[in-house]
Amino acid sequence: MSTLIFVPFLLLGLRVTETATETWRQCTGSLPLDLLSFVLERDPSKLVPGVHMKQASGVRGIHFSSPDTALSFPSSQILVNCDLFPKEFSIVLTLKVTDSAPKGNEYVFSLMGPKGRPVDQNDGGGSLKSNKEPSITGEEQHSQKTRVKSNGEHGRLILGLKFSGKRLHFLYKGHGGVVEHWVFRGTQLADSQWHTLVLAVGSHHVKLTVDCSPPVEIIPSRPFPSDLNIQGSRFHIGSRGLWKGLFSGLLRQLVLVPGLDATHQICPSSDPQLAALSVPPLFLDLPATGADDRHVNTYETEARVSVGLEKSCSEQLQGQLWFNPLKKGLYLCDGTVWITVLEDRKRLDYVLEHQVLTTSSETHDIELFQVPGMGLMAAMAHRSTSGSAVYLWTKTGFQLYQNISTNGALAWRHFSMGNKIYLVVSNSGGDRRFNKESEADFSVIYKWSKRRKRFVQFQTLQTHCARDWEAFNIDEHTYLAVANHRQGDKNHTIDSVIYRWNRLSKSFEVHQMLQTSGAYDWEFFTVGPYYFLVVANAFDGVTTSLDSVIYVWVNGNFQVFQKIKTFCATDWEMFQIDSRVFLVVANGHRLHGNGPSQYTINSTIYELDMSAQLFVRFQDIVTYSAVDWEFFSLGQEHFLVVANSFNGESYSLNSILYRWQGYEGFVPVHWLPTIGCSDWEFFSAEGESYLIYSSAKAPLSKVFMLKTY
Repeated sequence: MSTLIFVPFLLLGLRVTETATETWRQCTGSLPLDLLSFVLERDPSKLVPGVHMKQASGVRGIHFSSPDTALSFPSSQILVNCDLFPKEFSIVLTLKVTDSAPKGNEYVFSLMGPKGRPVDQNDGGGSLKSNKEPSITGEEQHSQKTRVKSNGEHGRLILGLKFSGKRLHFLYKGHGGVVEHWVFRGTQLADSQWHTLVLAVGSHHVKLTVDCSPPVEIIPSRPFPSDLNIQGSRFHIGSRGLWKGLFSGLLRQLVLVPGLDATHQICPSSDPQLAALSVPPLFLDLPATGADDRHVNTYETEARVSVGLEKSCSEQLQGQLWFNPLKKGLYLCDGTVWITVLEDRKRLDYVLEHQVLTTSSETHDIELFQVPGMGLMAAMAHRSTSGSAVYLWTKTGFQLYQNISTNGALAWRHFSMGNKIYLVVSNSGGDRRFNKESEADFSVIYKWSKRRKRFVQFQTLQTHCARDWEAFNIDEHTYLAVANHRQGDKNHTIDSVIYRWNRLSKSFEVHQMLQTSGAYDWEFFTVGPYYFLVVANAFDGVTTSLDSVIYVWVNGNFQVFQKIKTFCATDWEMFQIDSRVFLVVANGHRLHGNGPSQYTINSTIYELDMSAQLFVRFQDIVTYSAVDWEFFSLGQEHFLVVANSFNGESYSLNSILYRWQGYEGFVPVHWLPTIGCSDWEFFSAEGESYLIYSSAKAPLSKVFMLKTY
């Protein structure tokens, strides 16, 4: 799966609640909204106008050169279907302000009302005088509150964060057309160092936390307004939409978190000055350089071009260009790896049968993975109770490497923890070795032994006709999700289980139970800082017309994000094309009660709709009891291949390869003969690209070579 370009305007969990007036709707929610990535990632291929990438102390940020319109967007694009700004929220930002910062007003960001709106409040401006509040409580000793009232361009300000006189000011439109100022005097930020700030605004307090240190807290005389109207407003990043007030420092992170104090989401931190909640991806791939960096190095460097077939990228070569005449490609060294600038595009020409692999029995699933020092391996889940097999890729194709005892294996999943490699198998054969009275199965985790160069049994977990395992990492913790299909012969609505690795006991333990109906597959994926898990629900004992569920990770557990109607869903595949995020489901067949089964049905591609905050139907594709989708790319072209397994009469069918055609979606380009196709996997070896499929109805698998031109 390709690395995701951050989708900053994903509005997960953003809810709308009615206010007392039943007219205005309050914006609420709990998940981060990355304002900086919203503007930077509109076109991931280039930086937006008005900013330059710069590096300071080995850390990237952006410097604002102009208040370009590309750095502004309507608030309704991230605060959807609501009219009033959240009454409780946090702002997380990472910035660097020089010790020679100007004394005038410089805006990190602002929320401005529409031009022409008859308002009489302003932001204090550069020369406007402020009147101090009569009293400040003892808890406000590090801050000062002022109130200002005037007309004009300044009066459009609804909310903002600025530096003035090297101090941080938080501004918002208060009651009676007054702009309220909170000035944080006890913080030294203009020192040419990186700092991460969390400004948490609650109903009865305002807290500023700098670099995870104890916060500066303010007890306001009036709460932050719950009726702050944002209709027609626009966010401006690095300014208030004018040249005057343009932020001169470096900005690395700017996140709005409705409804929460986000301090505990990033603190404590091993690097508190760079504590991250959501940092744009283009800032994350630069290695650290020397700490003594009193000046800011621009990201643009002198272009030097070398020519050759092999060249290593190192910190000393950062910014150098390399032309590879064999690949006809131009690459840029970022200090660690070569980034493709231009490359001759591969195009799929035809598909050639490369290897027919005879297996010990029918195969339900193939898992491909790399083992250091060994190369590419394939674990095949054989139907037979006699066991499954691991194959090693050689110059002539896959060769049998190791037999592993399994019992009605349905799926393999590989994962790693540190430098250790594991395989987990889904057993469904009702193994009674452990408990003769139980209807449970026992799936097994195997660990790669570097000494024996074999997989050896590591841990056994009780499962129920497990159809699939998914492995993933969240916050440096490793998880396994098992899709329990049924308990006994009739009970399909049961719990599937999320396991978490316990570092102390050195074993996987139950973390969360999720109710599923004939679960067939789990698919884990990320979009920016958000983690998702989607289950393919296949059958509840009566019908295959069920809701499959997309879950999102919130506060240490998965919660329901969206339900999608599916028909014997057997597989989900997530993929991305440019900045667009897709999910495709393999629908197996329609069945209700004792009625006939319909195997020729649509499988559906869904696209993440940012404004609707949902995956919406993008394209229907006719399939024949589909059980798997595989997405892959060749050069600049993108493909999907489906595993068609049965049409109601025969298992000998064409599985179809589709190519992405942009506006047209995916169109069929190759028809591949298969027998009871159960799985497709794409891989590359020695500069060539391949597809391998497994058969659940014949003891064979086939490898196809993808010929390009």
